[in-house]
Amino acid sequence: MDRGQLSFTDVEYGNRRRVSRREQFLETMDATIPWATWVGLIEPHYYSDGPGKRGRKAKPVETMLRMYLLQAWFSLSDEGVEDAIYDSYAMRRFMGLDFTSEQVPDATTLLHFRHLLEEHELGEKLFASQNEIFQAQGWIMRGGSIVDATIIAAPSSTKNATGTRDPQMRQTKKGNQWYFGMKAHIGADAGTGYVHSVTVTGANVHDLDETAHLVREDDEVVYTDAGYQGVDRRPDVTSDDHLSSVQFRVAARKGRLAVMAGPDRREESRKASVRAKVEHPFLIVKRDFGFTKTRYRGLAKNRNHLHVLFASANWLMRARAVALTG
Repeated sequence: MDRGQLSFTDVEYGNRRRVSRREQFLETMDATIPWATWVGLIEPHYYSDGPGKRGRKAKPVETMLRMYLLQAWFSLSDEGVEDAIYDSYAMRRFMGLDFTSEQVPDATTLLHFRHLLEEHELGEKLFASQNEIFQAQGWIMRGGSIVDATIIAAPSSTKNATGTRDPQMRQTKKGNQWYFGMKAHIGADAGTGYVHSVTVTGANVHDLDETAHLVREDDEVVYTDAGYQGVDRRPDVTSDDHLSSVQFRVAARKGRLAVMAGPDRREESRKASVRAKVEHPFLIVKRDFGFTKTRYRGLAKNRNHLHVLFASANWLMRARAVALTG
């Protein structure tokens, strides 16, 4: 369906009194995502309808990308997103589908498309292209980063086809509670909060082990929470010319903070206000996109998924920032 062409249903829905949050969100993302750039990254790896090819004609790349993003943003299964598009006017409009001439791609087609993205690590490439655009537009403030990590739970049940838990997920203890799953480690720009680096490990990997992979080449200052105490003394930091010159501003532990004098407490408060920016992308990924538990088995598939989610979170934060200033 031509996105500029209105159907009778569009006219009918245009007369309603209230626009849903889902529709507002999808309109924002539709206007924000660089579709031509992202489609161009996927096309070289996509299926061709060249001479001699048999079977059904491949769905357009953008159609499949839009369906995949709906699945990621609303945390839906392959069958679930297919049904949701049929049920939701907002999703159908986002897909650009006219049911008089075409139908929603089926769950199997989406499954194959997702496997293609995973096989060629295209989630990471989409994330990298988003960072390149932000840098070219001057939307990122260089020189400082915030590093943090969050645990993503994985199903611990063995009641599945294999009769086993995901072998790449690990168990860890945080406070007095045990968790089974993985960790998403991110580096975010200290000025804007946009995520520029993502790594994924088992939940038992210490946050310190990934720090060196999350610092940019021109970072002079890195903010962390109290869990990163001693980062500046690690061999992978002290042996690196750049990392050894970075000033790590690590939060004080609660016990030390309680006995600090006024000036030191104010300095800790200033550091905390910078670190708070890293919570925003985590909040979007976990609350808005519903990614609190892994849907796929293995770190590679979840790494691809997280790169797409954090790229989407950056675009959403950018759109909200523009709306506030505009």
